[in-house]
Amino acid sequence: MPMNRQFFFEEVRENLFSGALKQSQVNGMEAILDEWDANHADKDDRWLAYMLATAYHETGRAMAPVEENLNYSAARLRVVFPSRFTAAQAADYAGNRQRIANRVYANKLGNGDEASGDGWKYRGRGLVQITGKSNYAKFGVADTPDDAMNDVKTVQIMFDGMINGRFTNKELSNYFSPTKEDWKNARDIILPGNLEVEIGKYGQAFYRCISYTTG
Repeated sequence: MPMNRQFFFEEVRENLFSGALKQSQVNGMEAILDEWDANHADKDDRWLAYMLATAYHETGRAMAPVEENLNYSAARLRVVFPSRFTAAQAADYAGNRQRIANRVYANKLGNGDEASGDGWKYRGRGLVQITGKSNYAKFGVADTPDDAMNDVKTVQIMFDGMINGRFTNKELSNYFSPTKEDWKNARDIILPGNLEVEIGKYGQAFYRCISYTTG
């Protein structure tokens, strides 16, 4: 039986989006639901709920792929990347997104040095931010990094990464199975120790919105 999407959107509108949904948010969730129905409908609905919660958090509730901002002031650079910038360097780099990306992501995640430009080329993009050349290669978009912003590809990346453990080697089945339900520690799939309680609550809220009844 297909999901009752009318019920789903009525419930998420009231319980997760303060009573109002933009068409772009609806479209983003429809893309996630379409992928689920087409290829994963036999799986645990808690997986779907936690993926929706992850997109909800990672995109700031936009439910559409976003690009890492990186527009930091000098003071903020010193707070966020203290080992990467002296006070003088922070003042020099402040506000220049491309230079900041190239510096903070140099020589990590498969990227070359600062001069290579890889930091900017492989900055965070998507429903679940993938960052670094090695991660882009993992999902087949190293040669075309802007594809991580494609509405279809970004959903496929999220599903692949979370179901198959390609982000952190942790996968949804480790936390949701016939014998386990762990909304808190499921955050380990993306970023261990980061807002795990809050995102778990989002997941539970999305789960309550999933129904297959029609009457």
